[in-house]
Amino acid sequence: MEAEELTLVATKPSFDLPTACPLCLPVFIFLKLAHVPFRLSFNSIFPDSDQIPYVESGTYVAYNNKNGGVIECLKQDGIVDLDSEFQSIPDWISIKAMINSWLADAMMYELWLGSGGRSAYKIYYSDPPWPIGKVLFLKQVYVVKQRLGITKGNAEQREDEIYKRANIAYGALSTRLGEQNFLFDDRPSSLDATFLGHALVTLHALPDTSVLRSKLLEHDNIVRYAEKLKMELIESGSSSSGPQFHSVPSPSAQRKGPSNWSKLLHLKVIFLYFFLFLLLIS
Repeated sequence: MEAEELTLVATKPSFDLPTACPLCLPVFIFLKLAHVPFRLSFNSIFPDSDQIPYVESGTYVAYNNKNGGVIECLKQDGIVDLDSEFQSIPDWISIKAMINSWLADAMMYELWLGSGGRSAYKIYYSDPPWPIGKVLFLKQVYVVKQRLGITKGNAEQREDEIYKRANIAYGALSTRLGEQNFLFDDRPSSLDATFLGHALVTLHALPDTSVLRSKLLEHDNIVRYAEKLKMELIESGSSSSGPQFHSVPSPSAQRKGPSNWSKLLHLKVIFLYFFLFLLLIS
């Protein structure tokens, strides 16, 4: 395990970010903050899979949909841990809850519903042929509405609640950050990785008309924090002094082989057209 380099499998680059997926980018940032060398591989066949992002090394794999996500898996399995000294800080649990619930819900809503879904389509579905990409997109919009508990009767109320909670979270995080380099004691943590990923997607992937983006821009110190770390961790990524990453085929994808991928893709297309048929008749 220790002898093999980690590979992070994520969605493709977009919006001048190594990946604009709000689940993938925090993992990328987490590994960079920990100064862990890794390779970056892009999955364009199943970009909306709930297993992505995932990190693999040899036979080890940490999936997004297992044990609280990739970062939690890496911490629990003793691979990478930035948080061992922060767990006893009083604000830790409340800040973590706001980022992982209120801001995660706000990003999900804004990306798929609040801004018309244009950014989400570019991040996840710009590669497949138009009919397939469109059906995949509609399917995910349906899933997002279910997860957020949005119906025709409560859509406006839920929108107000989501934006209100995001605004409260931004205010609390702005106060917590102050003029520090990081959220806690001027040292990076997994919460910096998660929040920074959220902030960068909000600032760079969401349109100028985005309500969530406008609320984040009200906090100058958060914007400075995000842009400073973007320059250090992403724009300076090719520097010889920092951890290196490369776009390479995922080892697990290589093991599965092209024939398996083709079969899976064919089955998924059949399912998607069936799903679209159900939407049209409902």
